[in-house]
Amino acid sequence: MNTTEAAFTPRSGPSLSMLGVPFDNVTTDQTLEAISGMIASRKPHYIATANVDFTALAMYDEDLRRILLDAHLVVCDGMPLVWASRWLGNALPERVAGSDLVPKLLALAEEKNWSVYFLGGKKEVAEKAVQVVQERHPRLKIAGVMSPPFKPLHEMDHATICADIHSTNPDLLFVSFGCPKQEKWIAMNYQRAGAPVTIGVGATIDFLAGHMQRAPLWMQKIGLEWLYRLLQEPRRLFKRYATDFVIFGLTIVKQWWLTRSSRRTTPAPPLIPTPAKTSDIQLSSVPELFCPERLDAAEVRVIEQVWMHTLEGPEEGIIIDCGGAQFIDSTGLGLLMRMQKRCRQSGKQLVLSTVSPAILKLLQMTRLNSIFSQAASREEALNKILNASAPASPSPTKTVPLHLDWSGAVTTSSVDGLWRGALGVIQNAADARNPVVIDLKGVQLMDSGGLGLMARLKDHASSQHIHLRFTNASPVVHESLRHEQMEHLLAS
Repeated sequence: MNTTEAAFTPRSGPSLSMLGVPFDNVTTDQTLEAISGMIASRKPHYIATANVDFTALAMYDEDLRRILLDAHLVVCDGMPLVWASRWLGNALPERVAGSDLVPKLLALAEEKNWSVYFLGGKKEVAEKAVQVVQERHPRLKIAGVMSPPFKPLHEMDHATICADIHSTNPDLLFVSFGCPKQEKWIAMNYQRAGAPVTIGVGATIDFLAGHMQRAPLWMQKIGLEWLYRLLQEPRRLFKRYATDFVIFGLTIVKQWWLTRSSRRTTPAPPLIPTPAKTSDIQLSSVPELFCPERLDAAEVRVIEQVWMHTLEGPEEGIIIDCGGAQFIDSTGLGLLMRMQKRCRQSGKQLVLSTVSPAILKLLQMTRLNSIFSQAASREEALNKILNASAPASPSPTKTVPLHLDWSGAVTTSSVDGLWRGALGVIQNAADARNPVVIDLKGVQLMDSGGLGLMARLKDHASSQHIHLRFTNASPVVHESLRHEQMEHLLAS
């Protein structure tokens, strides 16, 4: 991701992580304010509206978890999540439902002369939704509406879709493919589509068209909108909702158990970042932050501004020493995730050193272990950052590439395993300062999911200052890249 986190994004308080999903602490009005700033910037951003189903899916989908980590804004679209945030000690201010947010955005777009593009949904439903929207907002600029044929993600014509969106230059792009398909499509294509704000809106187009009815307001307020939807589509939704609530319920209890805490009796003083102590003047330029004994909501409110300010320096990376943290709650984890997001966006290297058992257990439980680079000591952390930022050495002993061979089908169904394998190689390369080569001569099938994997690996390797290249592309790979206009991925 090339854009930095939007400095104009207002928040009611510190963010927090529930089941590995980072939720921004914002109200609906603050979300609208943030979107206005994103549109003014003219740079592409994407926003996720996460509900219980979303968080349950993310527990078992590493790709989706990474998409959420990189999202410019993640809002809470579910009363059970609001209730859980209170239970975890950092109450989100309100539910920011996509089905409420979109109508407010349409009204604001009419007022500010923004243009909107609708992507997804059945053709007749999407056309009806646009008709209804135009009747309510006669001065609203509709940049376009497209209902691609229903196909798996890897079979969609991404190039044609993005070319049409880009040609109309919309300010807002609403994508309605359902979760997690729409989020994966957005992460793969939002830069190419070029809209300043892209949002996955799920069934909102159906609501706008009147194809589906929203629950009465009293049911929305007490968190029973899911029940109203279930009664409308019991055969489609019963199994999904039952599975989601079992996964969410059990896992949120586990997270609460790990982050339960007695009340703080005296506030801790603010912690000021200090440079790493070392006799080597070159190493002293790497800032080092120290986790307090209790990295909880009260402590985060004290240290967050100082920590985030540290990221504004010119240094190539930052170390967070976690050895002294005897307790961490969901807000503390949210701070670590926000720090990681900012580092990824700005091309910096974040390393957690001497990770305490308390933090390690929470990272493992929320399946976030692979998102953070970790080191057993401060010296190892310093070496990781300095080796990653150092220019490539001409010495043959330090430029021998690490090889990885792909073969068979590289498709949406196989990308998770390939991603994990490639991450391990990239991490080893980062430790030894080697380039990485992925050989594609044995690939017999490549779909858009595989192409998206190639793009994400390029971005991830670049963020780790590792040179990654794909070689010996088979004719199948060449044709897939040509069809999606992504031949640049083969560039050295």
